[in-house]
Amino acid sequence: MSADQSSEDALNDAADQPRVSIVIPAYNEESVIRQCLIAAIYQSVPAHEIIVVDNLSKDRTADIVRQMQLEYPESPIILLSQDKEQGLIPTRNFGLDNATGDILGRIDADSVVEPDWVEQVQRAFDDPSVQAATGPVVYYDMPMRRFGLKADDKMRQLMLKLAKHQYHFLFGSNMALRSSAWQIIRSETCRDEKDEMHEDIDLSLHLADHELKINYCPQMVSGMSARRLEDSPRDYRYYVTRFDRTYKAHNVKKMALKAPMVVFFSVYFPAKLLRAIHTVNTAQPARRGGQ
Repeated sequence: MSADQSSEDALNDAADQPRVSIVIPAYNEESVIRQCLIAAIYQSVPAHEIIVVDNLSKDRTADIVRQMQLEYPESPIILLSQDKEQGLIPTRNFGLDNATGDILGRIDADSVVEPDWVEQVQRAFDDPSVQAATGPVVYYDMPMRRFGLKADDKMRQLMLKLAKHQYHFLFGSNMALRSSAWQIIRSETCRDEKDEMHEDIDLSLHLADHELKINYCPQMVSGMSARRLEDSPRDYRYYVTRFDRTYKAHNVKKMALKAPMVVFFSVYFPAKLLRAIHTVNTAQPARRGGQ
């Protein structure tokens, strides 16, 4: 086979793959949005589009995105503004509604996807029965990152077993779904005006209502910040109990699904201490000459 034929075959294979959009809701994310976009740009398989949806930010989030559009004119960075209402869910929905890819990836503004993330997303949907996919995360601002990735993967696989594979939950920092699946559930997803629920769990439960298959893919890895540990114990508790409120809204009573709450509560104080030590150590200047 000639080199020209090989190149042509590779182009044909690429053309056969689904187009992956990356949707990033953002509110006052000037400290993290640049690193998020750089990771989304430098992919082994380019994203069809990278959509940042700015939600009434009062900082330089939108300015940084516009600057990156100038710095990376060859990259499909799109800046949208959702200024009708404050909130993650309407902002997420606006981005998903405006995305034009076959697969709609959804990450957070502090996510730093692995260089093969788009490629792994495409592989996750090789099975036509798969309608949505999610994967583990690595906390990039914590020590022992690879150990943390393995622990996160094990916890998510344990959740599948505890739920007896009845429920597969998406993770908002690292998820994707078919555009066709989004069209089925988009008008049904909870608006959650009081901001009491986990929007990714809500999305998962609506997919389950339609028996739309969610797949867990260990190779589909995204980095995320552990900045949630900076919350006060009271705020952290409210965040964790979102699981319970989401289940109640959907009349889900399976006790095994409370396992994530137990895990999150149990790791808060030791993980908070580890993060504090790690932050101090990484902030210290390197010593010279043995001083």
